[in-house]
Amino acid sequence: MDGLSRAVGAALEAGGGAVPPESAQQAVTYPSLFLLVVLGALVPVVPTGALVSGAAVVALHQTGPAVPLAGVLGVAALGAFTGDMALYWLGQRGVRSRNGSRWLERLRERAAPERLAQARVRLRDHGITVLVLSRLLPAGRIPVMLACLLARVRMRDFARGNAPACLAWAVTYALIGILGGSLFPQPWEGVAAAVGLTLLVGAGPAVWRRFR
Repeated sequence: MDGLSRAVGAALEAGGGAVPPESAQQAVTYPSLFLLVVLGALVPVVPTGALVSGAAVVALHQTGPAVPLAGVLGVAALGAFTGDMALYWLGQRGVRSRNGSRWLERLRERAAPERLAQARVRLRDHGITVLVLSRLLPAGRIPVMLACLLARVRMRDFARGNAPACLAWAVTYALIGILGGSLFPQPWEGVAAAVGLTLLVGAGPAVWRRFR
């Protein structure tokens, strides 16, 4: 954790940032990464993929990147799993309730009808293994989660499919960060490239669908 914080502080210093490295060392830690990923899984206000990619770049520029990078992967996967399970539990309460719930309604609002219909077909044909692909596709997580809720998939069954999905998601976005960050000598340049590449990957399909 200290190594990750020191690397972020060095990146800010190299990039001419106004935030002192000591402040960054206190603010950017594994617990903060975990909490931000959990928050991003619950509400769409945090670009969690870009966050994981940036953290992977920071780990890459450390002297011995193997341990920090493994920490980023583990924390990111655990945060995504925790957030997903909390959101699924809240959604289950809405499904069981006669009046529904605001969490269930928000999930419905975030899932386009055609995407939900496709997710229900895939869930019927492939079972909970569809969760792995849904985590990797932009805007694919919520329709599949909602399909699982409407199909009354049990919490433990959802967890069994969601665990490898979250790990695959963390590895994928970490690799995107490493790919972008390895092209630049300075950590802050790598973080900027990784975040830009991640946002491009995430927004590309939506822009293409709108264009069509």
